[in-house]
Amino acid sequence: MDARLLDILVCPICKSRLEYRKSANELVCAPCKLAYPVRDNVPIMLEDEARRLPADAS
Repeated sequence: MDARLLDILVCPICKSRLEYRKSANELVCAPCKLAYPVRDNVPIMLEDEARRLPADAS
C-alpha cells in the first residue's frame, strides 16, 4: 500500500485515520470497528464491502 495514499485516506463514515494491516490486506477503522478490503492495490471504501470487527478488537 502506498504510504502517500494512506496519509490521505480516511474512513468514509467517521473520517478517522485508517490502519493498513498487510497480513489481512485491509484498512481498519478502529472507532467504527470496520475493515475495508484492498483488492489489486485498490482500497474498497464502501460500508457494504467492509468487514465488521469484533467489539473487543483494537
